[in-house]
Amino acid sequence: MKFSLSLIVATLATAFAGQAMAAVSADEAKQLGNALTMTGAEKAANKDGTIPAFTGTPIAAPADFKPGSGIRPDPFASEKPRVVITGKNVGEYSDKLTEGTKELLKRHAGFRVDVYPTHRTMVLPKQVLENSQKNATAAKTLEGGLGLENALPGVPFPIPKTGNEAMWNHLVRYQSVGLHAKFDSWNVDSAGVASLASQGEANYEWPTYTPAKISTIMKGDDPYWRLKLQYHGPARRAGEALMLVDSVNPLEQGRRAWQYLPGQRRVKLAPDVAYDTPNPGSAGASTYDDSQVFNGAMDRFDFKLVGKKEMIVPYNAYRLAYHPKMEDITTPNFVNPDRMRWELHRVWVVEATLKPGKRHVYSKRVFYLDEDSWNALASDQYDARGQLYRSGFMAPTYSYDAGAISSDTQMFYDFVSGSYAVLGLFGKYFLRHRTDGLPANQWSPESLSGTGVR
Repeated sequence: MKFSLSLIVATLATAFAGQAMAAVSADEAKQLGNALTMTGAEKAANKDGTIPAFTGTPIAAPADFKPGSGIRPDPFASEKPRVVITGKNVGEYSDKLTEGTKELLKRHAGFRVDVYPTHRTMVLPKQVLENSQKNATAAKTLEGGLGLENALPGVPFPIPKTGNEAMWNHLVRYQSVGLHAKFDSWNVDSAGVASLASQGEANYEWPTYTPAKISTIMKGDDPYWRLKLQYHGPARRAGEALMLVDSVNPLEQGRRAWQYLPGQRRVKLAPDVAYDTPNPGSAGASTYDDSQVFNGAMDRFDFKLVGKKEMIVPYNAYRLAYHPKMEDITTPNFVNPDRMRWELHRVWVVEATLKPGKRHVYSKRVFYLDEDSWNALASDQYDARGQLYRSGFMAPTYSYDAGAISSDTQMFYDFVSGSYAVLGLFGKYFLRHRTDGLPANQWSPESLSGTGVR
């Protein structure tokens, strides 16, 4: 891989990735708001202009958008691909493609990557930007990068020095205060047969971004992500419910999870809703910690910050996330290329290697983090033999009506079974952002038994 030299130099500190890291110096932090955005992205365009300069100006809603609908038409619907990559010309672009993308091009003659003009649409609120700038000289990691200290809600490490710091940027990134959506998730087996993996209603919250919390240093036991799911389908899962809470310092307060199963008619603790437990929401095509490309505690892997490079990744994928006809999406072997949008963006590359003595179905993982939003846009997962096992992709969109980012539409390809899953499709339903949280009693375990009813 060809990485920018200045960033390789900046990542030499990864030799100390297992230690607690201090904030950057005041002189280094002066780059923020100048050559860098306040969240650490390069402001300037790339050399040939295929990645434009970052302006910070939000995109406008298209004329056919219906406010309050929760369905967002593609603001770039009229654009045509500037490059089309197939198995025949993949060699020309190999250094800009993830291993999973190259494997799909190698395996399937019909798979293609339509590369559209790049739009840097992920614009964050002013308070989040200001907090991120302050974090640069204040935030720290604890216990070898596993915990977070002295960080305001925002990007904790806009100038990251370690893999753990970069992954913390992804974990606590701004997506809004809350999100309410109905969704479908589908699994397509090796024979090309599509089946409904899960259908339901989701409530997400990022409590540290509420007006009451956004100006306050995040404490170790503060929840930074809460998820509540009620499943409506398929029939075998109708009535199930799940809730989980992740905190700023998982060493101080680990993940809490509860599950309601209609057959048992009781709410129970669900400690296995983490790490490499197969995720039934994707019909087992991914693990629980594959969700959002990565989530949860980092204690089972060593995370190395490799550097930054230009990569072709899913981006501004409105035509996928909000398309109402599932049969147009779930084509055999891969998501229909007509519904996908790929763009060239600068990403941080983080390599995670399984720690000695730890257990996980993956021995190595490689993550690709968007420089503008800190969303993990793609990942490659390797098995114990060191062979490519699975690859994940996030297809983010910007909610131009809410000034928020949606990063819940995801794809996971299993190269061993030949199956894939596509999660978080909202086109038949809605995705709405909230500016406040659910009432506190809606986050009690007891509330699950009232919502998970057949």
